[in-house]
Amino acid sequence: MTMATAKQVSCTQALAKQFEQKFRACPSIFRAPGRVNLIGEHTDYNDGFVMPAAIGFYTSVAVAPRSDRKLRVHSCQFSETSEFDCEALEGPPRKHWSDYVRGVAAVLEASGRKLRGADLMIDSDVPLGAGLSSSAAIEVSTALALAAVGGFDVPRMEVARLCQKAENEYSGARCGIMDQFISCFGQADHALMLDCRSLEFTSVPIPQDVRLVICNTMVKHELAGGEYNQRREACESGVGALRRFLPSIRALRDVTPKDLETHRSALPEAVYRRCRHVVTENERVVEAAEALKHGDLPHFGRLMYASHRSLNEDYEVSCEELNVMVDLASGIQGVIGARMTGGGFGGCTINLVAANAVGDFESRIASAYQKATGITPAVYVCSAAEGAGPAGKD
Repeated sequence: MTMATAKQVSCTQALAKQFEQKFRACPSIFRAPGRVNLIGEHTDYNDGFVMPAAIGFYTSVAVAPRSDRKLRVHSCQFSETSEFDCEALEGPPRKHWSDYVRGVAAVLEASGRKLRGADLMIDSDVPLGAGLSSSAAIEVSTALALAAVGGFDVPRMEVARLCQKAENEYSGARCGIMDQFISCFGQADHALMLDCRSLEFTSVPIPQDVRLVICNTMVKHELAGGEYNQRREACESGVGALRRFLPSIRALRDVTPKDLETHRSALPEAVYRRCRHVVTENERVVEAAEALKHGDLPHFGRLMYASHRSLNEDYEVSCEELNVMVDLASGIQGVIGARMTGGGFGGCTINLVAANAVGDFESRIASAYQKATGITPAVYVCSAAEGAGPAGKD
């Protein structure tokens, strides 16, 4: 048993014991991972290409049936319990962690599957607010738990779609499907090159001699929520304007760099730059997949840096702390590439680092970032992990 597996078993056993103490029942437990995106940011909701990997940080949901139609949900992280009636799940976002659970229950019920009442307990080691998709991990693990206790099966592709719908409608974030998809379909030691329109994907092996190192800036700027939706609106505005000249396009996925430059004058400057990021980022993802397949890590690294520059300058979703972290990483030996990952305005960078340089990288990046910003970062060394499923207690 590996150290990581032993930790997961220990956490599952602890959650089962805590559940039994609180709810006086023996639970089933399901878990779903967070994710990191190697390249392809803000392309998913534009029908584009992304390259995420599931990581070995999980949200676990323990569940046992009730005799009524109530859902009683306890969060170990927030030390809070919320309760919902399955007959009254509708309603706007409340900006509360329980919105994710309520949303998943609501979309399952709306899909024609009659929920059974249940007690649920949520525990997670996915860092909150870090851009590692803690929300998708909650949604997917909750969906699996509610399906199991309700006695119905939901195909994994539908789980991903329903959880995306839950986040869009019940938390108010107009996210694409990437986070929920990789949480469902993650593969150990592989990233997935995902077409967000067709949902076809290719497994891309991550070389054994490199590690995924996530650096958490420990900042999250408050403007992030509204700005995220504004970026999506700008992309949709750009498609609407370009469709006058390119009537067959459905999304920025269908626009080439040449198309965009030809019709640049039809777009406001800010909208043009938002579109330029998405159009060029799609090309970078396709190139990056080829680079990994052929073991061309230097080119992959160059594409990561180019992605970060585009996110900072054209999409304007980076921030000073993220830029500092990427700049510092680029000067450390053994770093192949670095970029921000996630929605932006804080959160994490993803760094591709040679395995034999990881120890030195951890200490140097933490020290240099603390010196530059006064903030002590968190650094996580990861490997690509398996997607969601039941968690055994032994």
